[in-house]
Amino acid sequence: MKNDAKGLPTYRRLSFSLYLNYVVHGFGLLILAQNMTALSHAWNVPIAVVSYVISGVGIGRLLAYLITGYFSDKLSRKFFVYLGMLCYFLFAVGIPFSKSIPLSYFFAILAGVANSALDAGTYTTFVEMAHGNGRYNVLIKAVASIGEFIIPLLVSLFAHLHVWYGWSFMVMVLLLLINAVLLLPIKFPDRQAEKIEAKAEKQGQANGLKLITTILFAMYGYLSMALMIWYTQWITLFGQNAHHFSNIQSHFLLSLYSVGSIVGVLLLFVLLGREISETGIMIAMNAVATGALLIIIFSNNIVVSEIGSFLFGFSAASGVMQTGLTAFMRLYPTKRGLVTGVFYFFGALASFTVPIITGSLSKQSVEIAFNGNVIVGLTAVFVVSLIALLMRHVNHLAEK
Repeated sequence: MKNDAKGLPTYRRLSFSLYLNYVVHGFGLLILAQNMTALSHAWNVPIAVVSYVISGVGIGRLLAYLITGYFSDKLSRKFFVYLGMLCYFLFAVGIPFSKSIPLSYFFAILAGVANSALDAGTYTTFVEMAHGNGRYNVLIKAVASIGEFIIPLLVSLFAHLHVWYGWSFMVMVLLLLINAVLLLPIKFPDRQAEKIEAKAEKQGQANGLKLITTILFAMYGYLSMALMIWYTQWITLFGQNAHHFSNIQSHFLLSLYSVGSIVGVLLLFVLLGREISETGIMIAMNAVATGALLIIIFSNNIVVSEIGSFLFGFSAASGVMQTGLTAFMRLYPTKRGLVTGVFYFFGALASFTVPIITGSLSKQSVEIAFNGNVIVGLTAVFVVSLIALLMRHVNHLAEK
C-alpha cells in the first residue's frame, strides 16, 4: 500500500473520502422526503408537487448513468468523483434557496446525476485499488445507511429547535467542502487492463458468450434493485393487510430488514476478502432471499415473519448487487466505468418501473402486489445461475 508524504497510507485516506461521499449520498436519498412539509410551505405548493420534484432524482440517474460510466473510462476516476460532489453541492445549496418549481426540479435532477457520477468514479476505484476484488464496494451500502440514519435525526432536531429547515442541507454542503479539501492531494490508483480481456477478445466464441452474459448481467442489475424496492415498498402494508399484524409489528419488519442488511454486508466483506466465488455468493443470496419471501408470505406467525424479514435483508440487501457489479467488471476489465453505468442504469430503471408495476397490481390486492416479488426472486436465481455457468465457459476459453 502506498504512503503519502505524511506517512499515512494513501489508499486508507482515499477510502475514507470515498466513503464519506456516500454518507452524503445517504443524506441525499432522503433529505427531500424528510423535508416535504417544510418545502411545501416554502414553495407554497401542495405536498404532491414536492413529490413530483423528488421524482427528478430518478430521472437524473436514468439520464446520466450511461454517459458518466462511458466517460469515466476515458477521463480520470477522480474527475467523476469531484463531478458527483459538485452536483450534490449545487443540489444542497440550490433546493433550500429556490423559489421556482422548474428550478427545484433541475436541482433534483442534479442529485441523480451526482449519484451516477459518484458511482462511476467510486465503484471502479475501489475495484482497482483492490486489484479486481470488490469487497470494499459492498461497504458502500452500509456507509450510505449511516447517512440515511443521521438525516431524519437532523431534520427532527432542526424542527424541534424551530430553526430554518435548510440547515440540514447546509450540513451536506459542509461535509462536501471538507471532503473536497481532503481529497485534493490524494492520488487515485492507476487503471491497469487485465490480460484476460485481451485473450478473450481473440476468441470469437468467447465474445459470443460474453454478449449473452452481458445481457444477463444487465438483467440482474434490474432484478437485484427491483427485489429490494419491491420489498421495502410493500412489506409494511402486507403485514397489516395479509397477516393482520399491528402497525408497530409491521413497521418493525422493515427495521429487521435493515438490521439484516448490515449483517449481510459484513459477511460479504469477509467472504470476498477470502476470495469466495462471487457468482456462488450471488446464487446463494438470491436463493435465500426468495426463500425468505416465501416464509413471510405463508407464515402468519409474527416471530417467523420477523426471522424471514431479517433473512431477506441479510441476503437481498447485503451488497449482493454490488457483488454482481464486480463480477460484471471482470468480464470487461478495461471498461469498468461503462459496466458500472450500464449495470446501475438498469437498477435505476427498476427504481422507476417497480412502483408503477406494483401500484397496478395493488388495485387487485396488497397481497398480490407483494407476492409478485417472488417471481422477481426466482428470475434472479435463474439469471445468476446462468451467469455463473457462462462465466466459467468464458474464462475457460480466455485461458486457451
